[in-house]
Amino acid sequence: MSGLARRDGTPSELHERLSALEKENALARLELERLNAEREGMRDLHRATLNLLEDVDEERSKYYNAQRALLNLLEDADEERSRVEHTKARLELVNNELETFSSSVSHDLQAPLRAIKGLSQAVLEDQQDRLDEVGRRYLVLMRDSAIKMEILIEDVLEFSRLNRQSMMRSHIDLSSIARSTFAELYALEQGRNIALVTNGTPLVTGDEAMLRRVMSNLLSNSIKFTRDREDALIEFGFEPESGSYYVRDNGVGFDMQYADRLFDVFHRLHPGSEYKGTGMGLALVKRIIGRHGGRIWAVGDAGKGASFHFTLPDGNMGGGDPPRT
Repeated sequence: MSGLARRDGTPSELHERLSALEKENALARLELERLNAEREGMRDLHRATLNLLEDVDEERSKYYNAQRALLNLLEDADEERSRVEHTKARLELVNNELETFSSSVSHDLQAPLRAIKGLSQAVLEDQQDRLDEVGRRYLVLMRDSAIKMEILIEDVLEFSRLNRQSMMRSHIDLSSIARSTFAELYALEQGRNIALVTNGTPLVTGDEAMLRRVMSNLLSNSIKFTRDREDALIEFGFEPESGSYYVRDNGVGFDMQYADRLFDVFHRLHPGSEYKGTGMGLALVKRIIGRHGGRIWAVGDAGKGASFHFTLPDGNMGGGDPPRT
């Protein structure tokens, strides 16, 4: 009995050993719980890492797709640029050929036209007594038609050269040009009462020779179509609201349904028998204004006059759009 007691210990010793085992068991459970929590944390971290990798893969795929799309876009842009350059080169070649052809045709046509004009005039002067009224009328018609054809050829040549003509820019007072141009044109009109009113206009920067042609064509247009007015009135000025210059008259005007066609080459609203011209004047004006980065439009009313508005945004404070009608 004494040996068994020594091996198992006293009850107090057994109680202490049991308490120690319970403490160790509690610590083990806590450690196990901590390990389980860490394991769950690691699982969450693993899942988060997998999700992040999936997101990275998705973003990488989007990046690659965007890169491929950009490369395709650049390739398309290169192809389009090549086509544009090719088209531009062909257009320049065609324009050069057209200009050469126009110059050649002009030279070839002007010689016989000068001959027709000169010979018809010579016959009218030298053989007048031998011609009856019909013959003289035919010769006058032949001479005048040759003169008209010469003017038309020059207008067509000028129109074709405008896009290639170099521009000499300077500061220009359009009101001064309007007054001097009107004086030259008015001197050719016999027995007419025509008044020009010029309002203050801002200076512009542009090619003086081209803009002088604009004013000449617009003013001569107004002089021509106010022919039936006893007191013709032409006004040149500037409208700050639209940023546009204008030439306005109290002439025959026009129907607004034809406004867009006024600037077409060879287009005429009025018969040539009533109002002389080649149909090139307003087309030349439109091209010159376009070379200066501007726009031109017309407003009119049949029997009540017309006004032509144009902008020169490259060189002045203006540059507005045409009013809506």
